[in-house]
Amino acid sequence: MAHTLQQKLVTEFIGTFFLSLTICTAAVYGSAGEYAPFGIASTLMVMIYAGGNISGAHYNPAVTVSIYLRGACLKDEVLPYIVSQVTAAISGALLVEYLLFPEGLSPQMANLGTDAVVAELLFTFALVYVILNVATTESTSGNGYYGAAIALVVFAGAITVGSISLASFNPAVTSALIISGKISIADSWMHFIPQFVGAILATCVYKYTQ
Repeated sequence: MAHTLQQKLVTEFIGTFFLSLTICTAAVYGSAGEYAPFGIASTLMVMIYAGGNISGAHYNPAVTVSIYLRGACLKDEVLPYIVSQVTAAISGALLVEYLLFPEGLSPQMANLGTDAVVAELLFTFALVYVILNVATTESTSGNGYYGAAIALVVFAGAITVGSISLASFNPAVTSALIISGKISIADSWMHFIPQFVGAILATCVYKYTQ
C-alpha cells in the first residue's frame, strides 16, 4: 500500500516528537541519570518499528537529505519532511519545559496533577501507537520483534516520566498502584482518563496513517 504524503508527515512528526521529548527529559534535564542513552535508544527503536513501513522513519532532517540524495526519497517530500521533523522537535522541547517547569505557566496550570495527566496521555499514546503498528498491521504481521518493541516503549516511558506520573500507561497497573497506596482513589482520574484518551487518539492516528 502506498501511503500519502500527509500520512508520512504525521508519522515523521510523531516519531521525531517522542525522540526529542525523551532526549530533553531524560538527557538534557537528567530525569534518567546515567540511563538516559537507554531511554533515547529505546524510543528511537520503537518509533522506527512503528513508522518505518509508513514514512521510512527518518526522524532527522540530515537523514532525509541523505536518503533523497541516494534516490530513495521523492524531491517533493524533502522539505515537508524537514518541516514536520523540526516542528515536532520544537514541540517536544516546549512540552518538556511545560512538564518540568510549570512555575513558568499560569497558577491554574502549575500543578503536578497536570504534569501526570500529560505524561500518562503521551506515553499511553506512544504505547498503543506502537502496539497497533507492530502487532496488528498486515504489513508487519509475523515479525519477531513486536514484543521487544512494546516492552521498550514502557521502558522508555518509565525512564522519561516515571518520576512525574509513576509511568503506569495502563488502567490495570493504575489499579494495582491504588491498592499499593502509591495513588489515591481521588487522584486516580489523572491516570485513568488520559490513558483511555491517549489510547483512543493513538487508534485514530493509526487508522489515518494506515
